[in-house]
This record gives sequence, C-alpha cells and structure tokens, in this order.
Amino acid sequence: MAAHLYKKEDDLKYKENLKKKILKLKKEKHAVIIVHNYQRDEVQDIADISGDSLALSQAAVNADAKVIVFCGVDFMAESASILNPDKIVLLPVKEAGCPMADMVTVERLREKKKEHPGAAIVCYVNSSATIKAESDICCTSSNAIQIAQSLKDYKEVIFVPDKNLGRYVQQHVPDKKIILWEGFCPTHIRVSKEEVLKTKEAHPEAEVLAHPECNPDVLSVSDHICSTGGMFSYVKSSKSKEFIIATESGMLYRLRKDNPDKKFYVPTERLICPTMKLTTLGWVAHSLEAMEQEIKISGDIRDKAYKALERMLKVSGERPEASLAGY
Repeated sequence: MAAHLYKKEDDLKYKENLKKKILKLKKEKHAVIIVHNYQRDEVQDIADISGDSLALSQAAVNADAKVIVFCGVDFMAESASILNPDKIVLLPVKEAGCPMADMVTVERLREKKKEHPGAAIVCYVNSSATIKAESDICCTSSNAIQIAQSLKDYKEVIFVPDKNLGRYVQQHVPDKKIILWEGFCPTHIRVSKEEVLKTKEAHPEAEVLAHPECNPDVLSVSDHICSTGGMFSYVKSSKSKEFIIATESGMLYRLRKDNPDKKFYVPTERLICPTMKLTTLGWVAHSLEAMEQEIKISGDIRDKAYKALERMLKVSGERPEASLAGY
C-alpha cells in the first residue's frame, strides 16, 4: 500500500478542523481570544479582538468572558492579568517571551535609580510586571512623547527598556534629559536604512511607515513614524496606494485584508519575531481544552504595576484596556 503523501490541502483541512475545535471550546469555556497583529495569519483569523498596544483588548476588560486567551507574548498576558484580576488569563505558549523585556532587571533598574535619584522612571509597556511595579508611570509607543511631556516636576527621565523609542522621545522632548537603557527589539533592528531606500527605489510612489523601535537612521528616511495601530489608521485614511512597512511582517496580513486596493512591501524578509510566531492553532486549542499556561499577577506586584498603568491612562485619557501591549 502506497504511503500517503502530504498535500497542502491536508494542512488547510487540519487548520480548519482546529479552528472549529477552538470555536467550540471558546463557547464551552466562556472565553475571548485576543490576538496581536504580529501573530501567524491563521491565528489572526480566530481573533475576537485583534490589534496593537492600544486597541488590542478594548473589549477585554468589559467583555462578558471568564477566560482571556492571549495570543501574543508574556508581558501582554501579564498586563491582561493586572487589569483583569477576576478573569483567567491563558498564554498558549509559555515560552513566548519578549527578548527586549528581558533586557532590564529589577536589580539593575534600582541601581540606575540610585545613580539618578531625582529621575522619574518611565516604563514602556513592553516590560515585565515586576519592572512596571518599579516604575513611576508606563507608556506605549503611541503615547510615549505625551507621557514624558506630562512629567512637569522632573528634569530627568529613566526610560526603559527600548533605547530607540527613548531616542525618539528625546527628539520631541528636548527640555528633559532622557536616560536611555541599553535595550532594543531584536526584530526591529534587523531592518537597515539601505534596505528601506532600496525598497523605496523599487517602489518610488510608496510611503514609508516605520515603528519607533527601529534604528534612528531608518526613522530618518521614513515618511511616518507610528505604532502598529497608528499604521492601520494612517493607511486607511491615506490617499496613497503603496506602502513600505518597517515593522514585524505579520502586520501585512491584516493590512492587505483590510485594504485590498492597496499594496504593501517589507524592506527585508528578516522582519519576523520568532516568539510571536510560537503560538499555533494547536497550542491555542490545547490551552483552552486543558486550561493550561495561566498567567496570574497578584499581590504587591500587581498593585504597584496597576498604579503605573493607571497613571499612564489618566495622562493619555485612554481606557484601561488600552495598555495590554506596547507595539
């Protein structure tokens, strides 16, 4: 008997069966599925809520759900737990971490604070709950400038962990000294200025949209610098028909889906976040079925981290659910 040869149709059937299983489990468990824009295409397809740092879970806090399945990375699930202490938060793959978030530790941050005792600590939400708990206020990529400007009583700001976002803030807030942390996003720094210019040469009518986590020389040749949520809004309202997207390539799926009349290009194929791609339909189904990989932030850490998030929300006028992720 001839061996069964793998076909693409088999993979599609397998994924469709998993989607049906997840839908069934979601109803049984009274769950909501939150998916970041950098996730695999098929995982984005099962989202109840999808988006970026500010929009990611606009319905999560008030959602009529007992369980939040967070298809993203660990700091996002931690923030979801901080903001939803009475709900079960599941991260389908426990290894889905953020390398940049791991570049700052409580011990080193406390040492830096001793060196600059009069400085405020501004924490990019792409950080662990323990770092948020050590911070005066949080920020996202879209409100970082506004947050820094709001600190009227401080001349110095320790900005953790992303140095590129910190540099971007410094350019727009010259009256403060932004003390940079040597952290960075391993994905965003992969794109070079030369690659952006080469792509622009191939598509001269295209606008360049870059995330502020990119290196400064990339930002210098970009037409618009914004968060992923900002990119969606800009593309939707822009009269341009072509765009070069300098952020994680998972963005292209929804951009193309929501804007079928427009074209999108990436300056390099290396714009892939490995940990964002760890989550698969299989892991989502397993997590829901077994109710495994729960993320729970409680006690003093939760209380202090919540205060840092809450201060940010008061300044920016955003809803609590706006702070679940930072991209």
